[in-house]
Amino acid sequence: MPHWTKLIAEKQQRQLESIPQEWLVSPPPDSTLDVTSFLETCNLLTTREIEITNSSVNVLLEKLTCGEWTAVDVTTAFYKRAIMVHQLVNCLTEIFVHRALARAAELDNHFKQTGKVVGPLHGLPISLKDQLCIEGLETTMGYVSWIGRYTEKNAVLVGILIECGAVPFVRTNLPPTVMWPESFNNIFSRTTNPHNCSLTPGGSSGGEGALVALKGSPLGVGSDIGGSIYSVQSMFGPMTNSVMGSKAFMKAVVNAKPWLKDPLAVRTKWQEDEYNLADHGSGKDLCFAIMWDDGVVVPHPPIRRSLEMTKAALEKAGHKDFSLVDWKPIKHRLLADITRNIWNAASSEDYMITTSVTGEPIIATMKLDNSNAAAAPFHPKKIGITAYQLWQVQKLRRDIRKEYLDHWEVTVSKTVTGRPVDAIICPASSYSATPHGKNRNNVQVHYYTTVWNALDYPAATFPVTTVDPTLDTKKSRHVTPVILYGPMIDSDDPETFKNAPICLQLEEAVIKMTEIVDGALAAAK
Repeated sequence: MPHWTKLIAEKQQRQLESIPQEWLVSPPPDSTLDVTSFLETCNLLTTREIEITNSSVNVLLEKLTCGEWTAVDVTTAFYKRAIMVHQLVNCLTEIFVHRALARAAELDNHFKQTGKVVGPLHGLPISLKDQLCIEGLETTMGYVSWIGRYTEKNAVLVGILIECGAVPFVRTNLPPTVMWPESFNNIFSRTTNPHNCSLTPGGSSGGEGALVALKGSPLGVGSDIGGSIYSVQSMFGPMTNSVMGSKAFMKAVVNAKPWLKDPLAVRTKWQEDEYNLADHGSGKDLCFAIMWDDGVVVPHPPIRRSLEMTKAALEKAGHKDFSLVDWKPIKHRLLADITRNIWNAASSEDYMITTSVTGEPIIATMKLDNSNAAAAPFHPKKIGITAYQLWQVQKLRRDIRKEYLDHWEVTVSKTVTGRPVDAIICPASSYSATPHGKNRNNVQVHYYTTVWNALDYPAATFPVTTVDPTLDTKKSRHVTPVILYGPMIDSDDPETFKNAPICLQLEEAVIKMTEIVDGALAAAK
């Protein structure tokens, strides 16, 4: 047995032993693709635990702050549910129940003795992608070579969350290199989509997404370098079931002055007037631009339908024709190419050096049966661009950022507000979650997100609907599942994607703007 397989077996055994036996369940058969209803019907969660885990971040913080719920009660409920979720979709990496409950007990003791909370996130369990270091725990990031490396100190963000009173309680699955649109690695294997287990939950924050989707965590932290959380630099951001959960996270972290702990953090205080859209007419008479496609990849029918649903909801909420305009994308293909060149600069050398320590195989595809699979087209090339070429790419990126800013500013001529377009609504991807390993062209998948990474624009993703084979047929109006620059996936049969969640994204003033759009969608149902 190769050395690296022994390391995996030992790590998997340690993970298994960390799960309390009384929280084990008998999962539904593999033929059950939608497992979203299992947790609350298997009779393991108590009525109180179901109430706690179904509560929004705001409700949780209110009840923790007034002492109605203890940190131990809340952490136990979410930990129990998280372990159950893991048995359904395989989303966890590090499980440390006793440590998390000890932290929660400390917070309860502080509250009992002082009558005060430790911070704005007091007692809130928070899950973390297996990229954020926690003191005393392994951080493998999916690399066998990093098994046994125990972190000596917390990541800056983890330290800030602890200072704010949060309870880090699990870490979640991801692909090695954190550069895949799926979540699979040699150590912890594959995470599945709880709405349809034959589909991927995405990546690279797929473990976090699957956990939050099944309410195994009230608030998680994912990262992004071009697909799911947003920036050419690897950045961290909240993943939660409510927009207000994102606000609670951002406000707490910003008010903790992270720039005093991380030199890369932007020095900016939380501004309530900015949150309330002071620069956007205080939220009155907003003008949204809808980008139906990016000129490169035509979205599949359910994506188009979600855009139409969102437009209709905004119209019903009072945003009339003059406040809903079409967005004309410019140079999205070039922006994506720029981002890819930046990613690929010496990237293959990085993971080849890392994996060489144990001789673990380099993952070249996410396919279920990869015996004869060709390397995915988005796998980094062995030879990246030179330092000089990288400088030229960065210069081109700078120039196009200025061009895009000017492009946005001139939209003032299309609005009646006297302001440029207030926000852009567009697809988060050109199609829904795919069957495992069926992303045939990740470059095109990420055109809809990498453009904002290249431009360094903030973005938020919000749910709209799910794939419905009766509505999202191949002959749906305006749209065919055909890509302008080649095939992306191995199937365009709507039945394959049944129940897959469909999300859109929004750029600019993302928290409050997303609240407005999300509220309009909720009211329109």
